[in-house]
Amino acid sequence: MSRSYQVYRAALPDVCTADPARMVFTADADGRCEVFTWDAAKRVARQVTDRPHGTLHGAIDRDARVWWFDEDQHGLGTWRFQPFEGGPDSPGLLRVPAGEPRGLAVSDGALVAMALGDDRSTSVFLGPRGGAGRQVACLDGHAGLSGITPDGRLLAVSGAAGSARAVTVLADDGTERAVLAGDGPQGRLWSLGFAPAADRAELLLVRETNDRYVPASWTPQSGFVAHDWCAFDTEISARWHPGGGSLLVRQDRHGRSLLHRVHLDARTVEPVPTPRGTLLDAAPRAGSDVHFLWTDTATPPRMVSTGGTALPPTHAIPEGVPGEHRDLWTPGPDGPVHSLLALPEGRRGAVPAVFLVHGGPADHDRDAYDGVVHSLVASGFAVVRVNYRGSTGYGPRWRRAFGEGVGLTQVADLVAVRSDLVARGVVRADAAGLWGTSWGGYLTLLALGTHPGLWQAGVAVKPVADCAAAHRTTTPALRALDERLFGGTPDEVPERYARSSPLHYASAVRAPLLIAAATRDAKCPPGQVRDYLTALRHAGVRHESMWLDTGHDGYEADDHVAVLRRAVVFLDRELRARTTPRTPRSDRRGDSGQGRVPATAGSGTTHTEGSSGHAEGHHPQ
Repeated sequence: MSRSYQVYRAALPDVCTADPARMVFTADADGRCEVFTWDAAKRVARQVTDRPHGTLHGAIDRDARVWWFDEDQHGLGTWRFQPFEGGPDSPGLLRVPAGEPRGLAVSDGALVAMALGDDRSTSVFLGPRGGAGRQVACLDGHAGLSGITPDGRLLAVSGAAGSARAVTVLADDGTERAVLAGDGPQGRLWSLGFAPAADRAELLLVRETNDRYVPASWTPQSGFVAHDWCAFDTEISARWHPGGGSLLVRQDRHGRSLLHRVHLDARTVEPVPTPRGTLLDAAPRAGSDVHFLWTDTATPPRMVSTGGTALPPTHAIPEGVPGEHRDLWTPGPDGPVHSLLALPEGRRGAVPAVFLVHGGPADHDRDAYDGVVHSLVASGFAVVRVNYRGSTGYGPRWRRAFGEGVGLTQVADLVAVRSDLVARGVVRADAAGLWGTSWGGYLTLLALGTHPGLWQAGVAVKPVADCAAAHRTTTPALRALDERLFGGTPDEVPERYARSSPLHYASAVRAPLLIAAATRDAKCPPGQVRDYLTALRHAGVRHESMWLDTGHDGYEADDHVAVLRRAVVFLDRELRARTTPRTPRSDRRGDSGQGRVPATAGSGTTHTEGSSGHAEGHHPQ
């Protein structure tokens, strides 16, 4: 087969299909993410879905039925399936209302469990594949279905890992068989699925305890058992081996991935050799074969089989990502701050730099390919990715370190790394910019306002701009996160929200700013972004804005390309080709400051907002 694929994710199931040569993956299809099948024996791929806005969620069950989530533009929908070889698709369960996808599991006997949710609750439905579904549970808030036993008699549902109902085990009639807490002294708890062996019902868990992550299990006979002999110092995920009895553990550590095989009965841990970099997914197959999706900063994701199984060919960049890639450790109050650097080829002395700020905060930057890094380095920028305090991959203490306050702690780390790179002669002190999305966009705005003399440009994509206003209008899950981070609601601790809110510092911003926001963003709602833009105009801050007709997690390529092009042109102008201020060019309509610009080829549809009379006008992409 001559075609190669830009793979987003491999749907590597927790149980093997009857034919282990069959699998599902999601990949690019004309600028959209779609679901494909792969037959390793025939080395043939088939595109399963072809939807106007793409398809993000795909899966395959033991009978090689291919599943995908058929959602509308608001993220609501239901699961559908079709035979591996193709044919008409069918609803996974009948009489099930549309909702947000919160888990799918299929037993050996084709009993289907699916969880669907809304802003208030999560409902779990059960029924024969393609038949009528019945609701067996309705849980308050956000929860996820994490597994079903091979015989279909037990289900596992995950709540917040630090809550009193971190994991709930249900019988097939909805009766609660066990409720496992994650809010006690034993630490947080996650559910990862039932063992595939048909002769036992054993649920795989991970417990955070004593600043370590420990695999654990639950059975109806023994209850909860922690495997304390097998502890990891940073975050892990795990999957059962198809035969049961052993686990494949993927560890995120210091921006890279490690893979381990854990034998529960023998109480041994052995490393699984993988290239240096990041594993975006990994799953054990029959025998000793392991499939994983690997990448590093210089290499786009590619699928690998340790047993030599033929896997879908993926895109390659023959010349590799340009530049030099290295690590930096900067001293800090809670330990050294780790950054991933990408430096342009032929660098002589200090160069302009863009700090790419990751979101989360419970996430981290990885030694993984990123098209934004590639574009910036090829344009002559140094790119700095900082795993600030609060990031995952460095242990529980690092993740909990918010000593200077929400957001302000993370900004302090960005400032420290900038100072370190300037002192080393790597980054120009007068040409340092910030670019972040979601919580990374929030940190970008906060850094520009709290340290206005250090940054010369900023790009904030779908950001939080007003912490209190975002709390009032965001999703319940993010409201709960806010209350945990701030120690209460805006009514209870208003000074904490104000102190950490970019809006509080908007008048202090001096660097030119590009903000890209989404009109249907439920996580970082558009209203609070508009309020921030108004504050910038009133303060005379030079800025540009663009509006995407998407939600927070939109994944259409046109939108990504539109933001990428606009941002790179903006940063190139502000950091590398800085000149005297140009005459403002208004693009406003009436008094609203809003107008439309025509979409360029490949840019999608955007809205552009004018800025104040002191602002620079809009620029073509």
